[in-house]
Amino acid sequence: MFQKWDMNDRVLSQTMFLADEVQYNLLHRICESRNSKCLKTTDGQMIFAQSEGQNAWLWVSKELEQDRRHNVFQELVGILNGTAVPGVTGDPTMVEHFAQMYSETNDVPYFPHMIMESYSCSEVKKPHNVRGTMHQATRHHVEIVAAFLAGFSEGAYGVIVDPASQISTAEEMIKTGNVYLWYVDRHPVSMANIAHRSPRHARINAVYTPSIFRKRGFASALVAEICSVLESEGLEPMLYADMKNPDSNRVYQNIGFEEKGKVIDIKFK
Repeated sequence: MFQKWDMNDRVLSQTMFLADEVQYNLLHRICESRNSKCLKTTDGQMIFAQSEGQNAWLWVSKELEQDRRHNVFQELVGILNGTAVPGVTGDPTMVEHFAQMYSETNDVPYFPHMIMESYSCSEVKKPHNVRGTMHQATRHHVEIVAAFLAGFSEGAYGVIVDPASQISTAEEMIKTGNVYLWYVDRHPVSMANIAHRSPRHARINAVYTPSIFRKRGFASALVAEICSVLESEGLEPMLYADMKNPDSNRVYQNIGFEEKGKVIDIKFK
């Protein structure tokens, strides 16, 4: 019932999936890697994709009846026997059902790690009266981008890292030309990154402003400008936001991002 698929497959363009595409946008990125494990049911009503060593993403069509869904989950659990699955991400109802079955079969406990809201922006609302301008990061910004990445890691995930450890990551990100900084008085005060472009959307991440520069609209202005760049490319901006951070969710909503569905990140111990 399951078969492999890759980035050339049309499963992510089928009508059933498009209704949930923003919510499951990361599937586009996962399938681009040759090391990813990508499976789908022959009728395309269930999609599983996992980057090596990372959480798996699981999409299930709302048209799939509950009894059949249960049977397909059982088959998938069997296929994954011997495969390291750190966790599973997707629609809360669907992945909690799968996580319970996987947990019982493999005798491993599971717990919810994070709940995110997926957002997309069809029409950006730029904030008014915000000082500063947007600049594309260059190799001269490596140290500041590394420092911002370290700050983002602590703020978003509670993981404290040395900014020096982020230098190579900052260099690679800057090389893509997708890292942007908001400047005020020749000083960078906020950062955001275009993480990935898929056929219809572009995902924004690593939005970060040091605490001393917050509450001044810098992140809002920066993300809004990036949205304009993406709209000029014919792509709709999207992102994921941690539900535990109401401030960031409010920032995105205020500049035109609309909720497209919650995503739960479940971990297996």
